[in-house]
Amino acid sequence: MTETLDIKITKSEQTRLAVTDFSELPFGKVFTDHMFTADFEDGEWKNLQVLPYGPIPMSPAISALHYGQAIFEGLKAYRQPDGKISVFRADKNFERFNKSADRMSMPAIPEEIFMQGLAALINIDEKWVPSQENYALYIRPVMFAMDPYLGVKASDTYKFALLTTPTGPYYSKALKVKIETEYTRADEGGVGFAKTAGNYARSLYPFEQAKKEGFDQLIWTDSVTHEFIEEAGTANLIFVINGKLVTPSIRSTVLDGVTRDTIIKLAKDAGIEVEERRVSVKEVIEGIENGSLTEAFAAGTAATVTQVGEIGYKGTIYTLTDSSTRHISNSIAQKLNDIRYGLAPDEFGWNWVL
Repeated sequence: MTETLDIKITKSEQTRLAVTDFSELPFGKVFTDHMFTADFEDGEWKNLQVLPYGPIPMSPAISALHYGQAIFEGLKAYRQPDGKISVFRADKNFERFNKSADRMSMPAIPEEIFMQGLAALINIDEKWVPSQENYALYIRPVMFAMDPYLGVKASDTYKFALLTTPTGPYYSKALKVKIETEYTRADEGGVGFAKTAGNYARSLYPFEQAKKEGFDQLIWTDSVTHEFIEEAGTANLIFVINGKLVTPSIRSTVLDGVTRDTIIKLAKDAGIEVEERRVSVKEVIEGIENGSLTEAFAAGTAATVTQVGEIGYKGTIYTLTDSSTRHISNSIAQKLNDIRYGLAPDEFGWNWVL
């Protein structure tokens, strides 16, 4: 039996619920009343606590600011029909968090701290979990180095935190995306498979350039030849080609997405053939032109299933079929939502009901 941890609880003197407009929740901007934190010092995790959400004291010399030792995750909690709260596939996010920690020379977070800290935080702020359709409580686990030291080495001290923010749909329309052929998100042998802050920092400039050209996001390609598709912005990319679900295979430059994994399992369960392999830009463009590629969508915790409507490549815009006709991705998205919101049986055991 897992040991019940001693988590110190300090409640906020007042809640911001009354002044929060739950019909207008931009992603990641509205935070709940509390957060969970823990400190790694002297080789162990200590100071476990739920406390009012707010600034964390730190030295301007901490390693995370200078050398980028910072990782994070993203998962969601959902309001069930009976009013209870469930967290979707928390075990998978926990595993990936520690995979990122290992790659960044950071200490693993014990499962009981991750899970019990999450449960303690959500139980206190459970009124923040939205009840509207397509809304959820987004959960952001984060760990960063705290050594106030300017030497280049792995830190000896770290801060772990759990932040929660109620949110609505991340995208409201099909995306217009650009296939990136100059800049790259990740390199072989690097940290592309880890959810580390630097991966996202290096994507900001090319993304801003693409926005100026009228695109919503980028399709990242391999760093060597730019001939193979890897990811879509901050999400995995999935296609329907000749009736098959086709997605770039996991490698050191592609994140092992939880939503991606979920969609693959749901597709196979529905009898849809799935191919996880290298997908070339040439294949995608030719597939759009000859009609064999009928659907394309981004898959991620924030994006969930977001349709791609247009793809730009070398100055040409390729338009895909209307989103309403995309039977495979729409049916999988509906099944996924039904499971997460408790509207369909959870045959895979993905929902952790608190």
